[in-house]
Amino acid sequence: MAALVEQDSTKAARILTVARELVLKRGVKGVTVAEIAEKAHVGKGTVYLYWGTKEDLLVGLFAREFLAGVDGFIDALTTDPDAARPHRLCPQLVRNALERPFVRALVTGDADLLGVLTQHPRSTELLGTLGPAALMYTVLPVWRQHRLARTDWPLGEQAYALQALMAGYLHTATRSHTLREVIVDAPDKVIAASVTALLGPEEATADDVRATADEGLRLLRQKRELVLASIATHHETDQG
Repeated sequence: MAALVEQDSTKAARILTVARELVLKRGVKGVTVAEIAEKAHVGKGTVYLYWGTKEDLLVGLFAREFLAGVDGFIDALTTDPDAARPHRLCPQLVRNALERPFVRALVTGDADLLGVLTQHPRSTELLGTLGPAALMYTVLPVWRQHRLARTDWPLGEQAYALQALMAGYLHTATRSHTLREVIVDAPDKVIAASVTALLGPEEATADDVRATADEGLRLLRQKRELVLASIATHHETDQG
């Protein structure tokens, strides 16, 4: 199992903490490795010891936030298999994307925060592995298999519709000024109802739900390891 460099290095952990604070304050374009090093009380060379470029450091920082979100899903499914049901998982995917600033920025293409990293190949790879749309595409066949989603609709079309629905909620939540006259006290309930309307009523047994949670956990852990391996690979390349 791949490990994160900050688990063995307090300096690396400090660098990541400072980089996060600076990027959230001024955006990627306004942050330099020299400033990160100064505020982390390390030499500039120490930063490059762990990350070969500023982009490697910052994309790795974004990846860690995606991993934290996935860890939350893993904990939720382990504790409560019912969390795997579409009407519960989909609102949580939206909430996770909105509450984590780097996930939110990558999902919405926030160029003010991300700068050139908005379209960086590793940013795209990260979204393709652990982004909300990627997770939905991954879990939809499992929902269909275990009677948590209708199967009288081609998988590709159903996945496209589900992604469009979720993207619409993310867009609305991040640009609320466009719908000032609309007030929703419980957006999670609205998302849940919309997902149920799209996927159809659930016909799953308790065993189906348990099997869905187990398969979801397997897939999440698999994706998590892919991202961890990617981080570790870039770190090893930088040090090599």
